[in-house]
Amino acid sequence: MSIEETTIHYTQARFNKSAAKLHQCPPDSGAEVAFAGRSNAGKSSAINTLTNQTKLARTSKTPGRTQLINFFDLNLPDLRIVDLPGYGFAKVPLEMKQHWQQHLDEYLQQRACLRGVVLVMDIRHPMKEFDQMMVGWCQQTGMPLHVLLTKADKLKKGPAQSTVLKLKKELGAILGDQVSVQRFSALKKEGVEQLRQRLDDWLLAEPAGDSEPDGELPPEQ
Repeated sequence: MSIEETTIHYTQARFNKSAAKLHQCPPDSGAEVAFAGRSNAGKSSAINTLTNQTKLARTSKTPGRTQLINFFDLNLPDLRIVDLPGYGFAKVPLEMKQHWQQHLDEYLQQRACLRGVVLVMDIRHPMKEFDQMMVGWCQQTGMPLHVLLTKADKLKKGPAQSTVLKLKKELGAILGDQVSVQRFSALKKEGVEQLRQRLDDWLLAEPAGDSEPDGELPPEQ
């Protein structure tokens, strides 16, 4: 097989389907990486920048509008990136938040082909309640975590790097080599290649086995 046939071209990502519930997701085979984050963290912009597309992931001026799990196929067979619903910021009824969280919890617990989670945080406001919840879940399950500190252009280089180093130390004490952290700017296209390399490492790796995650997502406060 040629190098070209084993190279992921993220710019060729295309929409597959949206799912409101676990049973509506694509077949649980191959490998996928999920993007999670609070609704105002810049998750959709990060996915669009990663794929060099403007409308692949929907951006909205109303945080929390996207309530579905969205699947995007990559150019290699059975490889996907997944856009999880934004949580923790949307001004919606508590009952709806709980409904969203239930489906997120089922996806994270039961999706066997999930290889890693990209947790998107605004570099100016990291480690909010939802972020802590996701870190706790990754700690319980051993799921690899990559923290994407978006909107890095909003800070000067010194403070931005200080935030990266602080989070690396803080999360490293919890997750060890299971976690990585980087700066990212959709506006300036900063950090795109670093993100692609992390996704390559996860998506192109040989499966470690058939074990499934068994941790539960802690309840949102």
